[in-house]
Amino acid sequence: MANVTQNRPLSPHLQIYKLIPTMAMSIVHRITGGALYFGTLLVALWLIAAASGSSAFDYVSWIYGSIIGQLVLFGYTWALVHHMVGGFRHFMWDLGYGFEKSFSTMLAKATVAISVAVTIVLWIIAHIVW
Repeated sequence: MANVTQNRPLSPHLQIYKLIPTMAMSIVHRITGGALYFGTLLVALWLIAAASGSSAFDYVSWIYGSIIGQLVLFGYTWALVHHMVGGFRHFMWDLGYGFEKSFSTMLAKATVAISVAVTIVLWIIAHIVW
């Protein structure tokens, strides 16, 4: 008697699943949540530097004003906005709306578009003001 389950995987894995927008946004939502944890340390460092005096604040401002610092801050801003927009999507699901496949896929795609657009608008406004 042959073991018919010998050649089958024990559980589903990435070779079986096709990456779809809702799955990708779920993964990105978790990643942005983790990124926000570490990005908030940057905000805390900035506040500590502000409380420590002008030389510490100038040094942190110089780091954040560098090209690498600006890229990190841009990524932090996008993670914040993307996580917030994804949170609205989850809130809508908590209320029992948006479970239809086509609508859910459209929301996943819209999450990316909205988060990128809002991040760019926020940075444009910030550069105009400062």
